[in-house]
Amino acid sequence: MPVDHYENFPVASVLLPRALRRPVELIYAFARQADDFADEGDWPAATRLEHLAGFGAELDRIEGGAPARTPLFTELAPVIAAHGLPIPLFRDLLSAFSQDVVKPRYENFAEVADYCRRSANPIGRLLLHLYRATDARNLSCSDHICTSLQLINFWQDVAIDFRKDRVYLPRDEMAEYGVSEAQIERGETNDAWRALMSFQIERADALMLAGAPLGGRLPGRIGFELRLVIAGGRRILQKLRACESDVFRRRPVLGKGDWMRMLFRAAARR
Repeated sequence: MPVDHYENFPVASVLLPRALRRPVELIYAFARQADDFADEGDWPAATRLEHLAGFGAELDRIEGGAPARTPLFTELAPVIAAHGLPIPLFRDLLSAFSQDVVKPRYENFAEVADYCRRSANPIGRLLLHLYRATDARNLSCSDHICTSLQLINFWQDVAIDFRKDRVYLPRDEMAEYGVSEAQIERGETNDAWRALMSFQIERADALMLAGAPLGGRLPGRIGFELRLVIAGGRRILQKLRACESDVFRRRPVLGKGDWMRMLFRAAARR
């Protein structure tokens, strides 16, 4: 998994049916480019929001039946039409990335969860539309998995995000456990930090387990890919536990040995 915002999400790998690989790549290209508008380079906030608004205007053109003006959307438009992909899900992604530009702190977990609802859950829902598997039970499981993956990415990246002046740890929970932003800046991992992060890790794991049955319901290679992603997310959580959440000195990532373990678990439906 490459080190970026979507590293904990599935990719258009050879595991997927060939007909779905390019549509999945395009969904990720949309999300990746939009996220880069919010995160990368030295643009001022106004420029970032302007670029994101440009993506929104392209969605307006698709919705209105007008031709797209950029190569990405020229290719994405027929995919949206062929698979009935809901454009509001793409708009939710833009909403979350725009929020990243203007909102660097979160007062409580409800705010964080709402961000995940727009930054992560749309990816899973769009994939389920591609797979034609959008019953209510599947959508609910997908939301649990995607929210968990987003949270895992946050807890991997506490130090990285702090350097961008972003803190996704809920302020009320930081206060409850006695952790301050000054402590994050110092990279101090005392008992209070470990307790706070243990709480975050277990909540993310509970969400993942709540969504995991979806990996057994989706058929063939699609289900296998999802089980692999679930195994990868849970493996990162194990690494966070093992390092006692010291993400300041070494960011937990997946290595070759982890992939073998994940492949075994996905094949064994565990």
